[in-house]
Amino acid sequence: MRNLMHAARPLANDLFSSLLFAVLMALHVDPQTATLVAIGTGLAHVILWRLLGRPIAPMQWGSLALVLTFGTASLFLHDPRFLMAKPSVIYLIVTAMMLKRGWMLRYLPPAAQGRAEGMTVAFGYVWAGLMFTTAAANLAVAILAPASWPVFLAVFPTVSKLALFGLQFATIRRLTIRRIRAEMAAA
Repeated sequence: MRNLMHAARPLANDLFSSLLFAVLMALHVDPQTATLVAIGTGLAHVILWRLLGRPIAPMQWGSLALVLTFGTASLFLHDPRFLMAKPSVIYLIVTAMMLKRGWMLRYLPPAAQGRAEGMTVAFGYVWAGLMFTTAAANLAVAILAPASWPVFLAVFPTVSKLALFGLQFATIRRLTIRRIRAEMAAA
């Protein structure tokens, strides 16, 4: 659990203003107020990190750019759905990166190396499909059911990724164990 929290911390930092916007919308804060708070928080966050001399990750810059772009559109057009669509853009960018063959191979544990590469490559494409599906679902909920969007954002992305991670872990583990046993039987 500690490793999971360690990995999640930078992502939460990069997406803090977007997460704050989702929380404010879930609490039924006025959409314009929530948008202004998200924009202000995103700007203040980057300024604070600059003043502290901390590096600002590309994802944090990208998140700020998207909050400013979609937030400004939301304010100008009086429609919070523009800011709600922001996660879809992020998911589509991640989808494009995940379409690179073999991107998951670096995450294979030593015991699985040489035994589960093909399955790992296949799961890389499954992950890209899930990210694309999440982008499409987020956009659909933001447009068609904006009142449900905070709940969707809190549940679907996390649950679907945890489910796929569990399926992948169990599949790769079982495949690796089966191949190790076959190697031992052949030896």
